[in-house]
Amino acid sequence: MKALKLCVPVFAGLLLAGCGGDDNDVMLETPTPPAAEEIMLKVTAVNLTNGQPLSPIGIALHKEGQFWQIGEAASAELETLAEGGDNSGLLGLDVVMMSSSAAAPLAPGASQELMLTTESLEDYKLSVITMMVNTNDGFTGLNAMDVSNLAEGDSISMRTHAYDAGTEENTEAQGTIPGPADGGEGFNSAREDMDKVAMHPGVVGNEDGLSSSVLDSTHKFDNPLMMVTITRMK
Repeated sequence: MKALKLCVPVFAGLLLAGCGGDDNDVMLETPTPPAAEEIMLKVTAVNLTNGQPLSPIGIALHKEGQFWQIGEAASAELETLAEGGDNSGLLGLDVVMMSSSAAAPLAPGASQELMLTTESLEDYKLSVITMMVNTNDGFTGLNAMDVSNLAEGDSISMRTHAYDAGTEENTEAQGTIPGPADGGEGFNSAREDMDKVAMHPGVVGNEDGLSSSVLDSTHKFDNPLMMVTITRMK
């Protein structure tokens, strides 16, 4: 009597080409990789000042570095932002993994929303940057804020303070303020002697002893400058 040969499935995922001879091929089915999870962050910025427009808000995700450090000289990219409102240099740094920028300045009392999408938040930090345009070299923002533990639906709200890049003297003189109060020069590569980032001393104005200033009391500001809310949408 001849023995019977049985075809038995080895396991799910194997395709049997036949079940008789020794030369049958066994082929593995390639599994489809799972789709990468999409994480979306919404950043909402509100200008809390009475009369200081803010340059277009820039936001960036990165794992290393800081956009500024108190007591240290500003980078060329920070100088460009703080004197002229151009955030492209900071957002283009090698450490930046992804970024977004508003298209227009942020008026006093107004808000802007920006979105960032990524596949992971592991070790990520978020920076937000903008210039007070009716100043010589004043800026505000968030510097390397940890967002790695944000769960879906979570929000963080922070108030920002005013900083001085220390790259241009705060003369408030005609021709030196790029904002609507003057329409003067923005970035200038020359640096003043202080040349270090510090807390901003505020606007003096022509009504309080600085007669050569193109600014007045409407351009003054108190801390905080801006409210920033970071929400993980998904």
